[in-house]
Amino acid sequence: MSPDTLAIGLGLFSAFSLASVNLFVKASGDILVVRSVLSTSCALVLLPFAFFVPLPTPELWGAIAISVAMHMFYQSSLIRAMHRGDLSLVFPVMRGLAPLLVAIASFVVLKESLSAISWFGLFVSVCAVISFGFLQGQKVGAARRISRSALIWAGMTALGVMLYSVFDARGIRQAENPMTFIVWIFLLDWIGVTTVALYERRDGFIEAVKPVLRKGIVSGVLSVLSYGAALYAFTLIEAARVTALRETAVIFGAAMGWMFLKERLGPRRIIASVILALGLALMELGAI
Repeated sequence: MSPDTLAIGLGLFSAFSLASVNLFVKASGDILVVRSVLSTSCALVLLPFAFFVPLPTPELWGAIAISVAMHMFYQSSLIRAMHRGDLSLVFPVMRGLAPLLVAIASFVVLKESLSAISWFGLFVSVCAVISFGFLQGQKVGAARRISRSALIWAGMTALGVMLYSVFDARGIRQAENPMTFIVWIFLLDWIGVTTVALYERRDGFIEAVKPVLRKGIVSGVLSVLSYGAALYAFTLIEAARVTALRETAVIFGAAMGWMFLKERLGPRRIIASVILALGLALMELGAI
């Protein structure tokens, strides 16, 4: 199997599992607490591997620290976006903006470049993905203000995706063993969001955890598999291509929202899905 084929498979698997995680989180109700359980579960799943991978070098510790901070920014924005808007509104926007931002940042920071066809395919796919978020019914008054706030935080979440994708890609490429970076990112990622959850829920934290514990643990395991696959794909092909493949999660997310959350999936969203697939195909064609 060629590196490109493996990376594409890993990217699509990462997309499906990412959509599943966000479905569980949105359906849980208390998004902050379930994100805390999710992150803690990720750390516990990977804790045994810490004894079998080399310790990070001093330089790699610096890269890990920056990435952990970027992940915290992403999680904070994600929690606010999901509290303020429907999954079918915020998820496509937050994930749809990410590939374009990552492509630009990768060009500046990682010195990666894409062909003209790939840039065009990326532009088409980003437009298609963002259109998911605006295929909504008309809202007025307070509902419109809530949607605007949700869209702003969804945009901030996309910025977070860009930041952690670029710095994670740079960090994992610095590591002699990629698993060292993957393991330690997950081992440290839970601290920030869990500290916030403990402070916000205070004496009621345990009671808040009980109803979301199962969803949080399942989401944690899926998150490890999802982002672990994406991180490994970063070592095989350009970060922008990996991120674009991962953003097909919006198609899976739309289907899951329709099936499990009873959200509407009309013909315009189906058309947007087809255009998204075409854009991603053009991006891959331009890389050949």
